Amino acid sequence: MAANDGEEEATVSLVDVLEEDEELENEASAVLGGSDSEKCSYPEGYVKRQALYACNTCTPKGGEPAGICLACSYKCHEGHDLFELYTKRNFRCDCGNDKFGEKECKLFADKEKVNSGNKYSHNFFGLYCTCDRPYPDPEDEVPDEMIQCIACEDWFHGRHLGCTVPDCVELQEMICESCMNKTPFLWNYAAHIAVPPITKVSPCKGEEDVKVEVENDEEEKVKNENPKSSGDEKVQINGTSACKRKHQEETEGSSEEGSCSGCRLREMKASGRSRTPQGSVFWPSAWRTKLCTCADCKVLYTDAGVSFLMDEMDTVLAYENKGKSTEQAEQASGAEGRDPLMSALNNLDRVQQLEIIHEYNDMKTELKDYLQRFAAEGKVVTPEDIRHFFEQQQSRKRRRANAGQYYCS
Repeated sequence: MAANDGEEEATVSLVDVLEEDEELENEASAVLGGSDSEKCSYPEGYVKRQALYACNTCTPKGGEPAGICLACSYKCHEGHDLFELYTKRNFRCDCGNDKFGEKECKLFADKEKVNSGNKYSHNFFGLYCTCDRPYPDPEDEVPDEMIQCIACEDWFHGRHLGCTVPDCVELQEMICESCMNKTPFLWNYAAHIAVPPITKVSPCKGEEDVKVEVENDEEEKVKNENPKSSGDEKVQINGTSACKRKHQEETEGSSEEGSCSGCRLREMKASGRSRTPQGSVFWPSAWRTKLCTCADCKVLYTDAGVSFLMDEMDTVLAYENKGKSTEQAEQASGAEGRDPLMSALNNLDRVQQLEIIHEYNDMKTELKDYLQRFAAEGKVVTPEDIRHFFEQQQSRKRRRANAGQYYCS
């Protein structure tokens, strides 16, 4: 765009906008793409991980909790008040079983009365965290993110985790304090391979000085226990993502070396290094590969109900990658080459591109407002809803075009 008064005005192209929206769509596909939107998942048994919903219309609070798969949320519970549960592991679709009374599943009616292997929580009634509140919470004006515990799979406000949330939390896994205390041996692993607790809570100069002293003490302590260069040890204390990756690589090497002589957990206990059993714990990516898999530890995981920790494909990241791969495969089989809309932009002049940008931005704003109503009411957006939106858009466009035919000369 031309500069005004010698100052260059920042611009964004329609291609940039479309690519940004495509990224958001890919994120949504990562969650939903791993689940089938057409077929009930019940015949697959207890699915390792899938997108789940709870129907507040059919199974309100006060009754028995129940969960439904993605396809049933579309086909059997359209227009109902639904709670989106993101994903959960080892769950079998409840739609149409005894918990729903006389209501049958439209996609797969032949179901057992109950799924005894399913696990439920207050999430199935639209409540989350230790505060037992809904999300979004109309009475909560504090901006905060929700983070899921990989053990109980409940969602927690960052301010209710009992610890400071580290940077790049989306690259890590979190286990809440309650689940850590139910599996106390994980505190031994936390002392060696978890993301170190963040001590800094404010950028004040005085606190910066205190943090430096704490870091120095921690460096000296770790140096005595496991000598390395001072530069490497400082990396283990500060909280930047690059340093976390470096710390992870160091831990990988030390864990692999120790695994040769026997049980890793026993060696960690013998090292004397400990961590205060307080607050939720964040773990770096691939931390599960550092867990001991000797026969005794496998029994320990099973008895504690956390045998899923030995399965790297159990992670939400693995599920999301599956969804992305499925989406990309469908796109590749459905069309050749580049997106036609993206290619068509290259054939338009600047004026035409600007006109399209304005039209696109108007449509984007209206679509956000339209979808916001569904979010506020906790309803699932169906293909029919989207089709209705664009039909309204077309109708308004025709009215504007017809109105333009009449003018005063």
